Formats: sequence, C-alpha cells, structure tokens
Amino acid sequence: MAVPTVAPDEALLEAELATPTEAEREALGAISGDLLILGAGGKMGPSLARLARRASDAAGVRRRVIAVARFSTPGLREALEGDGVETIGADLFDRAALATLPEAPNVVFMAGQKFGTTGQEARTWAVNVLLPGLVAERFARSRIVAFSTGNVYPLTPVEGSGPDENAPVGPVGEYAQSALARERVLEFLAERQGTPMALLRLNYAIEPRYGVLRDIADRVWTGRAVDLAMGWVNVIWQRDANGIALRALLHCAVPPLVLNVTGRPAYSVRWIAEQFGLRWGRAPEFAAVEGATALLSNAARMDALFGRPSVGIEAMVDRVARWVERGGKSLGKPTGFEQRDGRF
Repeated sequence: MAVPTVAPDEALLEAELATPTEAEREALGAISGDLLILGAGGKMGPSLARLARRASDAAGVRRRVIAVARFSTPGLREALEGDGVETIGADLFDRAALATLPEAPNVVFMAGQKFGTTGQEARTWAVNVLLPGLVAERFARSRIVAFSTGNVYPLTPVEGSGPDENAPVGPVGEYAQSALARERVLEFLAERQGTPMALLRLNYAIEPRYGVLRDIADRVWTGRAVDLAMGWVNVIWQRDANGIALRALLHCAVPPLVLNVTGRPAYSVRWIAEQFGLRWGRAPEFAAVEGATALLSNAARMDALFGRPSVGIEAMVDRVARWVERGGKSLGKPTGFEQRDGRF
C-alpha cells in the first residue's frame, strides 16, 4: 500500500518514516549479522530502528535489530517491541551493562548531548567524547556508523556552497568542540583497533514534530518573530538521513569515512518563513538581520555515494505546514539553529 504524501496522524507519520526504499532493502540485504542501535531513544533512533527492521524483512534477511537506550519516554519501548525491534534498557556509562550487550557486527551509535550543554559542560564532554570511546573499545570487531554534526565546521560565507569534508574544521562553543573531540577519539580507535567506521556530520534532520522547519513554522503560526541571525540553513528529511545512516554500514572504513549528511543547497530562513506565511495568509515578523556567514555543509560526497535525498524543500515545507495547521504534536525540542555563539 502506498504511503500518503502527508501523514494525517502520528501512526501514519511513523509508518512513512520507517518505509524502506529499494536502496535500503539492498543495503540491509548485503550486510550480514545483527544490528545494534545505541542511544536509540532520541528523536531519530526509534524511526531508524523501525526502518532497519522493515528493510531487513523486505530483503528477506533474518537478523536481530536491537535498540539500546534508557527508554525514559513512556511507551516507547513497548511500541518498538510491537514493531519487531528488540529492546534493551541500559545506561551506556555503566561498564557492566555495556559489557553484557550482545555482540553485533553492525553498530549505529546515536548517543550524544547538545541541549543543556551550557551549565553541564562536563557531562557534555563525557557523553560526546568518553562514551564513544568506551563504545568503540567494546565493539572493536564491529563496523560502526556514528552520528556527528555539521557544528564541527566554522561559520562560513553564505555565498558559497558550504564546507565539504576536506575543509578545515572550526567548532564554535563547547558542544561543537566536544563533537569534534568525539570524531578524533573514534578516528584514533578506528586506526588503533582496525575498526571500520563512518562518521556522519548531520545538519539538520527534520520532520513535522521537530526540526528547523517546525521551529520556523511555529513562530509564523503564532505571530512571533523569526530570528534571522543565522540566515541560511541546510535541512534533510529525517527518513532520508536515517536511510543514509543504514546504507553507510556498507561504506565503513579505516580511517573512517567522513560524510556530511544534509540537503543542498542551503535555504534562506527568510524565504522559508515567507513560504509558511504565504500558505497561511499572514506576513511573518522578523528579528535581527541575516549575517554574512552561517553554519553550512556541502553534501556533494553524500549525493555522489547515495544520490540526492528523496524529499525536497517544497515537500518538506508542505508537510510541516499541514501538520501545524492540524495542531499536530510537537516534540517540544527547539533546535537552537539561530545560535551563532555555540551555546545550547
């Protein structure tokens, strides 16, 4: 049955986010062994786990897809198990719990801390640097896809196409610095242990319940000013980003594959707000002015490996707009994309 372009409720939205493409079916069919998803309780993890389960089933591959998290969201664990995903409740900082996790040749590492960094700097560094090291040592014989962030790049001129993976890094603020440190620790262990890895510099994944487009839409819908300080953004539909993460298991390498994961080109925040305003018959209000630089990424390498994302900006704006119009649920987790000082 075809998945509707616009999901009228969360059940259909979750179904869409977990519907595999032929490319994902082929990738999960080509990979042998079980899949362990660490830090699976966040915004993207549940959908990634479901996507992996369905792609594996569609490929006719018998494997365990195991989601590991603290599962603080009520009902999430039961929902995943109902969809055929095994779950393990664990604090990954507990070395005894980490040691008892099942062996798996395929690992997707999603744990990280961004929001709440200010005032919790020590915890941020522990989550983003120490924990990845512990995980990489524990799963030295696995292939590991680890999520990173485009925040490792400096603010760059908006006239260009953004930094590619060979561009100099220049993280602004302690969150971004710790994210770069995560990459360096993983790079070191990949070479020391011979562990093939892929590091995904993501910015920004979106779907109707969260993300940059939802942040902008909420402000236009409620008549609040849209901050233009970070005047341009790259975005990618969450299902596309999760699909890239699963397909990247086939491209893990030593030294690690580094991959910007996002859509291109970058889009004007003003233009995005105006699209919502045109749809709703209300003129957006704006605060600040567009800077000459922004946090941008060039995803040409991703496009060359995997093709362009399946959902373009117009479709993303339309889906978010329809969701907001209906009073659709928000996860209540603003991205902070407008922050130029790296404080989250």
